[in-house]
Amino acid sequence: MVKSMTGFGRCEVSEGDRKMTVEMKSVNHRYLDVAIKMPKKLNYFESAIRSLLKTYMQRGKVDIFITYEDLSENNVALRYNKEIAAEYLKYLNQMAEEFGLEQDVKVGALSRYPEVLVMEEVQDDEEELWKMLEQALKGACEQFVETRVKEGENLKRDLLGKLDELLAHVDYVEERSPQIVAEYRTKLEDKVKELLADTQIEESRIASEVTIFADKICVDEEIVRLRSHIEHTRATLEEKDSVGRKLDFIAQEMNREANTILSKANDLEISNHAIELKTGIEKVREQIQNIE
Repeated sequence: MVKSMTGFGRCEVSEGDRKMTVEMKSVNHRYLDVAIKMPKKLNYFESAIRSLLKTYMQRGKVDIFITYEDLSENNVALRYNKEIAAEYLKYLNQMAEEFGLEQDVKVGALSRYPEVLVMEEVQDDEEELWKMLEQALKGACEQFVETRVKEGENLKRDLLGKLDELLAHVDYVEERSPQIVAEYRTKLEDKVKELLADTQIEESRIASEVTIFADKICVDEEIVRLRSHIEHTRATLEEKDSVGRKLDFIAQEMNREANTILSKANDLEISNHAIELKTGIEKVREQIQNIE
């Protein structure tokens, strides 16, 4: 299954007054590069988040945004610091005794001293929090993969069309190559006849020259390998695993064979088709860069 490296996913999970939202998007990247932005209270789950993500994706630069809202009234609690209150009272009594003053501090006044009464955020149950986060992550990842698969199918169709175009150029080169040798033989015979006039032509010399020429421009091996690489690409597009890197390697091999064909070309038509081959292979490589 071909997957694009471009994708988007979003999922929102609500439980009572609490809401967890996960959004993710990705672009091309050689490896898997995940950047996570989330509230500090969720930092504890970063390792678990990354482990879960690896089951849904293998390559791409992925940005993930996690938000958590708790609108319930019991998300904060009042804490009484007895030790601090006792410290305040001890020193107030000491000051009253040392300076001969009346100790007139009442409970209401003491409670307003710093750190005596403190509002604190109530810690969420980690298991429940992870259950909610995991549900939102999986929902976003499933949508994320769906968009990658959908775009991957478009890439696959486009690549198969481009491979058909490459095969058409390979067919032409394969058909044209023997004709070049025959044309060379005819031109060589005509040239020799013109130069030697009535002198008898040595067939063995002509055959030897034609053989040397044919060997010099022979691209049979390159054509066989190029066909094999094209068929290998087709087969790889049907595999279920991440295939982007494998396809990129095959495309490099195809380009190498096309370069050799172009370098051996001693014919304008074959040169033109070899150039079209190189251009087509480069287009294939560009599309492959989008595949996971």
